[in-house]
Amino acid sequence: MKRATIPAVLLVTLVGCQQDAPPETPPAAAAPVGTTPAQPAVIPEAPAPAPAEGAMLDPNQATREQLLTVPNMNEAAADGIVAGRPFADMRAVDRVLASHVSDPQQRDAVYRKLWRPLDLNTASSEEILLIPGVGKRMQHEFEEYRPYRSIEQFRREIGKYVNQQEVARLEQYVSIR
Repeated sequence: MKRATIPAVLLVTLVGCQQDAPPETPPAAAAPVGTTPAQPAVIPEAPAPAPAEGAMLDPNQATREQLLTVPNMNEAAADGIVAGRPFADMRAVDRVLASHVSDPQQRDAVYRKLWRPLDLNTASSEEILLIPGVGKRMQHEFEEYRPYRSIEQFRREIGKYVNQQEVARLEQYVSIR
C-alpha cells in the first residue's frame, strides 16, 4: 500500500507546484534586422492650466504661449518674463517688462491680464501704484487700513471710495497672507 500512496502524493505535489508557478510568457518578438528597439515615450511637462475666463495669468507660471496672448506683450518681453522667474513681487516683473514695453499705458494693459496678487499688509507704495487705475489717493487708502484681517475688510474700507464693481476689480490684484 505504501507503493501506491507515494506516486499519488508525488502527483498531487507536482500538480500543486504547477499551479503556484508563474504563467509562462511568450518569447519577445525579435526586432527586425537593422532597427533599434523602441524607446519609452518621453512625456513632456504639462503646460500651466489655462486661466479661467477673465482670470489673471501668474507671471511665475504662465507659459510663453500664454504670455504672448496678453495685449502689448511681445516675444522679447515674454522671453524676459520666463527667464526672470521666479519673481518675488510685481516690482521685479515691472523691471523686466519696462525694458521691453516702455510705455506705462501699455504696461497697464499688460497688468490687466498678467499679475501676481500683492499682499495688502506688506506691499510697497510702488507695488500698489502698479495696479492699473490706482493713483496716489487710492494707494494711500490701501495703506491707511493696514493691517487687513480679511478680504471683507478690504471690500468694506475701499468700498467707501469706489463702487462695488471697482472694488471687485481691485480685489483681483490683492491678497491677504
